[in-house]
Amino acid sequence: IKAYLVTNDFGTPRVYHHTAPISMAFAFREALQILAEESLEKSWARHRETAEFFWDQLTHAGFECHVDYEHRLPSLTTVKIPKNVDGVKVVTHLREQFHIEIAGGLGDLNGKVWRIGLMGYNSKKKENAVILVS
Repeated sequence: IKAYLVTNDFGTPRVYHHTAPISMAFAFREALQILAEESLEKSWARHRETAEFFWDQLTHAGFECHVDYEHRLPSLTTVKIPKNVDGVKVVTHLREQFHIEIAGGLGDLNGKVWRIGLMGYNSKKKENAVILVS
């Protein structure tokens, strides 16, 4: 952090008139503390278990993942938006009615998929079940 405050990416003195992102530095420290308490291995296993549960529940609910199983990431699931469904309306509804944030696809996938993050605190079966029933 000290190096960030003193120099820029080119090694020259920083000329920056705003406050450094101190809150982000403290949040990063807290995240590392939580991860150290759980352990990397347990965190990875929890993320994988939660993702597999979520993928299974999506299938049972009639949704289809965009990415083949062997290439999926436990931290991010892309779900194909069913035909005749307004993906933007679903994103808005989840955010406004349930305070759940998911995102639409980017680039060529815009309007074709939803991106659902299963990271950190939200990588728990209970948290992801809420998305499915919402």
